[in-house]
Amino acid sequence: MSHDRHSELGIHPLSEGEPQQRQQMMKRAKVVLVVVLVLLAAVAARTLISRAANARALEAGTAERARVFVRVAPARSSTDGQTLALPGSLQGFVQSPISARSGGYLKRWTKDIGAQVQKGELLAELDTPEIDQQLSQALAARQQAASSLELARSSMARWEALRKKDAVSQQELDERRSAFAQASSNLAAADANVERLRQVEGFKRIVAPFSGIITRRNVDVGDLIDPGAGRALFVLSQTDPLRVYVNVPQAYANLVKPGQQVTVTQAELRGRKFEGKVARTAGSIDPATRSMQIEVTLSNADHALLPGAFVQVELPLKPSGTLLVAADTLMFRRDGSLVAAVDEQNKVRLKKVRLGRNFGLTVEVLEGLSGNEKLILNPSDSLAEGDQVEPTLEQPQDKSARPADKKAAS
Repeated sequence: MSHDRHSELGIHPLSEGEPQQRQQMMKRAKVVLVVVLVLLAAVAARTLISRAANARALEAGTAERARVFVRVAPARSSTDGQTLALPGSLQGFVQSPISARSGGYLKRWTKDIGAQVQKGELLAELDTPEIDQQLSQALAARQQAASSLELARSSMARWEALRKKDAVSQQELDERRSAFAQASSNLAAADANVERLRQVEGFKRIVAPFSGIITRRNVDVGDLIDPGAGRALFVLSQTDPLRVYVNVPQAYANLVKPGQQVTVTQAELRGRKFEGKVARTAGSIDPATRSMQIEVTLSNADHALLPGAFVQVELPLKPSGTLLVAADTLMFRRDGSLVAAVDEQNKVRLKKVRLGRNFGLTVEVLEGLSGNEKLILNPSDSLAEGDQVEPTLEQPQDKSARPADKKAAS
């Protein structure tokens, strides 16, 4: 009856195998749960490890980017001589405008620009009719003076004879003697005038006063030549040797002496160097330019150099023994000129310096450095005292590869 009742109520009693199936399902659920927990723990551990690694990498990257890398170069003593390069202009050793001393018309010219002439060679000839007539007039006046002198001499001789006989007075004899002296003076003046006009007439032949090259011709046939106008007919230049005048800045004036060898180069003549020497110096500083003028002479036997050309003159200077630093190590702030040195702890130390001569790529330091500092190249404006940096020593280059390090700017 109970079974029937259970059946009527829809309740079926458990079979004998159902508890075992439930236990197996529970075990499987536990296994799955454990596996899921293990997987979740592994994923969590992996995430934590990855985050820690990323954090360490980020920290290392931040620290790496926070490091300031700089290039440094040591200060060195100027044991090597410097070379001072200055501009100059070539001039003929003797350069002169050739003018006419007498007036007239240009009859002919015999030499043009570029012509090599020797001393005394004819350059041009003038037609001077007025001077020719003046010379003829002067010769006639001289003849008159000579005739008057002969008359005065004979008169004086006769009056001296009469005076011995007491036929004339002493006063009359003195008058004849005075007339003779005056006639002598007139003849001397006439001779001087004739000689002057002959010399002026000789100037109608214009000749070269020295050997050289005609660099300019300013006249042509038929031109009226007025000696008072100061017009130059030709310009004559002696091109061997040549002169170069150079203005040396005051800072280097004491280092340049007469007889010092120099090297002259011209941009258009690549690969060629011309040796010269300092002939003389002005011995004083021009207050307008604060420079001293020097004269350099150099040989030009092959006439490769032309007067008036622009050249560079290299003056070798003796070493001064002072410290030299690269020009790109300098910092200019309100405190003055500074350099940034790196100490043993790789920290920045700003040092104030007093500068000397500027050689272009290098500058003399007179005060502020001991000589064993490592100086930062191209320091940034934000660099401050005590900053931590990572220095990299700049390798010195071969001197032969960088000749500009020894040249100064003008």
